[in-house]
Amino acid sequence: MRLSDGIPNIRSMIDSGEPVCITFEDSEGDSSELLYCEIVQKARYGESFLIDRQRCSAGEYILGRTSRSPADYYLRSGRYADMETAATAVASLPRLRKEFASIRIEPLSVNKGEFDVLMVFVNPEKAMRIIQAYAYHFGKVPDISTIGAASICGDCTARPLTEGLGLSFGCKGSRKHTHYRNTEIPLGISRDIILKIEEGIEKTPETYD
Repeated sequence: MRLSDGIPNIRSMIDSGEPVCITFEDSEGDSSELLYCEIVQKARYGESFLIDRQRCSAGEYILGRTSRSPADYYLRSGRYADMETAATAVASLPRLRKEFASIRIEPLSVNKGEFDVLMVFVNPEKAMRIIQAYAYHFGKVPDISTIGAASICGDCTARPLTEGLGLSFGCKGSRKHTHYRNTEIPLGISRDIILKIEEGIEKTPETYD
């Protein structure tokens, strides 16, 4: 049984599109003119990608493809009061610490069962159910801190690799360029805890009886 057939509870959380699988690979990928968040959104609706680079400079930093800080870019975009604050913000962002050659980004339905992070876009009530499912097994608060920047690449891709779960309210770039709905919250889940989240959703009570 493929994993895509074995997580009906997670799939039931989603109102539109599919879960997206993020896999870090050793094979050579292509350089994309799309932003990382745009690629994820397209994968959500059926497209597949194998990339080694993408167009977002902040995303390149978060994904470990460059050591150049995006602090100057963030300051110029008006996100922070001054350079010191921008640099402090960048230092707080989750950043990928993993060696890889390319990233495979594809819908769950075509994935062969091997991936590193599963990303879903859900409404707030469903996000709460997933957090409850996490707490069912671990009994602790997951690290879901977010700063309104590097949402899809940082909060929902890099953070789950170390914390298991990463939730975000989005960022200016991802919401502007990919147009996911204002009612949707992106959330990343590590492959290591997928089956625990699946079971936790089944075992915990529904919000509305």
